Amino acid sequence: MNGAMSSPAEGPDGTVYQQVQATPEFQALRTRLRRYVFPMTAVFLVWYLAYVLLAGYAPEFMAIRVVGTITVGLLIGLGQFVSTFVITTLYVRFAERELDGPAAELRARVETGLAGAPEVRA
Repeated sequence: MNGAMSSPAEGPDGTVYQQVQATPEFQALRTRLRRYVFPMTAVFLVWYLAYVLLAGYAPEFMAIRVVGTITVGLLIGLGQFVSTFVITTLYVRFAERELDGPAAELRARVETGLAGAPEVRA
């Protein structure tokens, strides 16, 4: 035995999953996801890093009282939580509008074996 295992769903062009991954539809879906996720992640990381740097290097600024005992640092810290919920809400809306339909179509292709591979039987 050569150590390589092949599954019943594996054809000459790879598994059904590899075949779907090679389709233009999958590539477009992945590109759409990356065009949203990477910039949003970068924005959040910059926002978070700014908070950490301000806390470490500008304690006087962070200690400025806005109202009563509420400081700039506290507001920015709470803003971190708010931004997390906003980003999550925006992503859910984006996914529902842009990703869920095409992903369901690709899933159906995999489940019915229409991607060019033999049908997978349980």
